[in-house]
Amino acid sequence: MASQADIDAHRAFAGRFGKNLVRARRATRISQETLGFETSLHRTEVGTLERGVRIPRLDTALKLARVLGVPIDALVEGIEWSAGARNVGHFREKPHDDPHGR
Repeated sequence: MASQADIDAHRAFAGRFGKNLVRARRATRISQETLGFETSLHRTEVGTLERGVRIPRLDTALKLARVLGVPIDALVEGIEWSAGARNVGHFREKPHDDPHGR
């Protein structure tokens, strides 16, 4: 069973990825439906990712970045990984150091 810290880390990762995805999609002015079509995802899956309900697979993240015309870095901006004890690590949201709130 996952610890509460693991669950919180998963939610933080998914939430930040979702915010980044929304920002990138809105900047390109395409709908969830169009993004889904271009990436072979259902529109509801795009919405699920944008709401931070789940974390995408790597191939999905790469397809999203490609269609949106952004580097993959833009979708994982603000997310970092840190090693833990016995090489067990976790993802977490980076502290905000951007004066523009990105």
